[in-house]
Amino acid sequence: MKKRPLPVVITAFIFIIAGFVGIAYHANEYFEPSSMSYELVWVLFIRVLAIICGLLLLRRVKWARWLAITWLAYHVVLSLFHSASETITHFALLAIVSFLLFMPNSSAYFRGADRQTDKN
Repeated sequence: MKKRPLPVVITAFIFIIAGFVGIAYHANEYFEPSSMSYELVWVLFIRVLAIICGLLLLRRVKWARWLAITWLAYHVVLSLFHSASETITHFALLAIVSFLLFMPNSSAYFRGADRQTDKN
């Protein structure tokens, strides 16, 4: 399978967009010398990780599926300290993304990455 399945493309772009939106949301904080803290660096790291995850999904890197799920699971745990609706939303996103990335055609797409490596 050479063509990217639509569920993988959609999920990858959601991660890329989420990363860029998150970086933009905190952009003014990055330029304030007094606000640069460990927490802000962590937030930036998490946003960049989302972008990397999306790009790796598009590049057919098999473990990127697990990175995406781990990224969302982290947000589920983080949202436990916030509102119930935020927790439910993140949990629903985790379930949807897990389903999309492990659908039969998505799994076949990532399995094909092993076959490509074996040919080289």
